[in-house]
Amino acid sequence: MFKIFLVEDDATLFSEIKERLLQWSYEVYGVTDFEKVIEEYTAIRPDLVIIDIQLPKFDGFHWCRMIRQHSNVPIIFLSSRDHPTDMVMSMQLGADDFVQKPFYFDVLIAKIQAILRRVYNYSTEQTQLKTWCGATIDYENNTVSNEHGMIALSKNEFFILKRLIERKNKIVSREQLIKSLWEDERFISDNTLTVNVNRLRKRLDELNLGSYIETKVGQGYMAKEEGTSGD
Repeated sequence: MFKIFLVEDDATLFSEIKERLLQWSYEVYGVTDFEKVIEEYTAIRPDLVIIDIQLPKFDGFHWCRMIRQHSNVPIIFLSSRDHPTDMVMSMQLGADDFVQKPFYFDVLIAKIQAILRRVYNYSTEQTQLKTWCGATIDYENNTVSNEHGMIALSKNEFFILKRLIERKNKIVSREQLIKSLWEDERFISDNTLTVNVNRLRKRLDELNLGSYIETKVGQGYMAKEEGTSGD
C-alpha cells in the first residue's frame, strides 16, 4: 500500500482528496504543524508527496527544496496560481508534475498512478509471492496454487484477482476495475469484465476458491479472506 503525504492547508480540499485516495487504497497523511513539514515528512516516509504552493509559514517551493535535500520521492504540486513561472519553478525544483486548481479528481488520480507506476514499477515493487485463503499467488507466473493443485490464469483474470486481493474483504467497484484495466492498457468493457470475473471464479473453483470471490449486486466485487460467497 502506497503512502501519500498531502501538504494542503485547505481543510475541505484536503478531506475531499483524502477521501478519493482512500477509495484507491492509498494511505493518506496530512500536516499537523506547517512549521515542521520536513520533520513530519521524515517520520512518515511517504511514497509520494502532493504539495500546495501557497501554504502557511513557508510556501510549497521551500518545502520541495527541503525534501529534495533528503529524498528523490515523487512530488506533485497543486496550485490555484496559473502563472507559467510557477510551473517552471516547480519543475526546476524537481517536481514530477503540476496540477492546477480547480482540477478533476480522476485526472489527479491518473497522474498519481502513472507516477507510482513509473517510479516504483508495479510489476516488481510487489513481492512475487502472496498468500490468500491458504493459496499461493505467484505474481510472476500468473498462477494460483494450494493443496488441490495449480491453475494458470489469463492476464486479465490474474489482473482482476490481484486487484481484488489487494483490497481483500473490501468492495472494489466495477468502475474501479475497468478503470484499472484501461490504465494498464488492458482494454476491457463492462460486459467483458463480467465474462472475465465469471471465468476467474470457474478457474478458482478447481482449487475450491471460487466462492471467495463475492459479487456485491450494484456495487462490485470482493475477495474474501475467509467465509463463503453470499451471491
